[in-house]
Amino acid sequence: MKELTLDATIENVAAVTAFVDEQLEQLDCPMKTQLQVDVAIDELFGNIAHYAYNPEVGAATVRVEVTENPLAVVITFIDNGVPYDPLAKADPDITLSAEEREIGGLGIYMVKKSMDDVSYEYREGKNILRIKKNI
Repeated sequence: MKELTLDATIENVAAVTAFVDEQLEQLDCPMKTQLQVDVAIDELFGNIAHYAYNPEVGAATVRVEVTENPLAVVITFIDNGVPYDPLAKADPDITLSAEEREIGGLGIYMVKKSMDDVSYEYREGKNILRIKKNI
């Protein structure tokens, strides 16, 4: 298990992505899978940066674990910000045009569709969002 803790800012999305990509490259992760994980990081860490501590800045921890049978990467995002479960919101109606659709929710919908598992819990004053992607 590897862990990175840093300020939850938009500027740090690239650092988080590089940290996770380094772990994925050690697993000979296919590029398509890596790109799906990178999009999920951008969405999830970006949301923490925008909303968890707003208007303040707080820390976020990103944990990367590898599991066997099947080979998978589990990435956990942990912050002490405002409690928020992004999975509780209904999926957007993607059959509607962009003009007809409500704003918000498309990013987390993409994460849910591209990852093999997504879970959230609020425990001991922490938001804990976990994504899993089979390699």
